[in-house]
This record gives sequence, C-alpha cells and structure tokens, in this order.
Amino acid sequence: MQVIIITGSSDGIGAEMARQLARQYGAQLALVLAARNELLLQQVAAKCRASGAQTLVLKTDVSQQAECRALVAGTIEKFGRLDALINNAGRSAQALFAEVDDLSWYEELMRINFWGSLWCTHAALPHLKASKGKIVAVSSLAGLIGVPGRTAYSASKFAMGGFFESLRAELKESGVSVTVAYPGVVATQIRYRGYNAAGQAAGSSGLKEDHAMSVEQCASLILAGMQQGKREVVMSTKGKLGRWLKLLLPNLVDKIAMAALKKEVRPE
Repeated sequence: MQVIIITGSSDGIGAEMARQLARQYGAQLALVLAARNELLLQQVAAKCRASGAQTLVLKTDVSQQAECRALVAGTIEKFGRLDALINNAGRSAQALFAEVDDLSWYEELMRINFWGSLWCTHAALPHLKASKGKIVAVSSLAGLIGVPGRTAYSASKFAMGGFFESLRAELKESGVSVTVAYPGVVATQIRYRGYNAAGQAAGSSGLKEDHAMSVEQCASLILAGMQQGKREVVMSTKGKLGRWLKLLLPNLVDKIAMAALKKEVRPE
C-alpha cells in the first residue's frame, strides 16, 4: 500500500488529485488529507473512501512549522511509511505593489506558499528517502514569468521553483524524485480568496477565465508527471511559449504583460 500526503486538499486541485488517486488505486492507497477546513476535508475523504482508499484527515495550517511537522508525524504514526508528498496548499494575491500600505500579508503569503512546502518537505524527507518516494510542488506559471499585479504571488512561486530545483539536484542519488508543476489559469476559487492590496480576501478574480483549464485536467497532468518522475510539468502552450520568449525576447514579454494588466488583470 502506498501512502500519500496532499496539502491543500479540502477543495480545488488538491481535492481533485485525491479523488483521482482514490479511483486509480482504491484499496492499495492511503491518503492523508491536510488543510485548514476540516469539514471540507471530511467530505473529500468520504468520496475517496467510497473508491476504496483509506484516509486520514489532519487539520493543518502549513504556515505554521509545528503543524507541518505534526502532519508528517501523524502520517507515520498511523501508516508507518510515506511514499509521496504533494505540496499543493497555497493562496493567491492580486495587488499593485505601490498600492500596498501594510506588507505583513506579503510575509504571510510566503509562509503559506513557500515556507509551508519547505517545512512539510523537511519533515517528510527522511521517510521519503526510506521509501525512495516522490515530492511534488504545485507552483504556477507566475513562478516562471513575473506577472504585473502579482508581485507577492510570483515571488512566492519563484521561491518554490528555486528551492525544489536545487533540492532535486541534492536528491539525485537518493532515489527520491522531485516534480514541480506550473499550472496557468485553472477554474478554482483560489483567486477569489486571495489577498488584495489591503490584505483582505479579494472576492473577485481579476482574470478572464473563459479558457481556464479545468480542475480535472490540471490534477490529471500533475499526477501523471509525478508518476512518471518528471522534473517539471509546464501547462498550456501559452505557458511553454512564454517561458522561452522570456529568454529570447524579454522586452516583448514585459510589453505583453503590461498590456494584459491594463486590459484584464488590473486588481480591483
């Protein structure tokens, strides 16, 4: 039986990954579901159990190092092993830097998006080495290309990319794979709950989501990347193209980004 922790699994991409894994592996899988909303976690767990998987719900705030440690300790206490850690917990933000008065929420965003994944990974690493397991970090295309109006979010996701790229090299001989996923716009509620300039829930997306990737497709691509041991999963043709254009024509990328900010994504 394989044991997998998924942070941020109360809804959105994390919950969908849990459901897909449960359908795929059934009784051969134990899922540890972690997030702050225990009620939603229990609902996801019930669906996973209906597919035959074992579940353990652990209410966890990844912005607190002690809770990240407790998450891994609880997993080992219950199942005795760990085969994969999916660092999916995160929060979004949309704000022009010059319009932010109190920067404390920038620090909080870094604690959730970057430090949370680092802390969980640090606690899990000895067990993943023992099982020659897998680490997944769910970043964003904003972690590959700086996005105007998303300075805090981009910074946290760039930090994730740098950390896990470095860690991958360190773990090369250990048998532990490290996969970083870079989704684009996905049809979830993350942006509506993200910070605005005042550090409050934005309540709106600010992005045109007519062509957003479905949660189901995004989750499927991440899991396929994990199972195949891919280094990266860069989603959408636009994302892949933008990455190369940034290297070849950086000024053009800046112009496109600023035009998009004025037209579509200027924070409300």
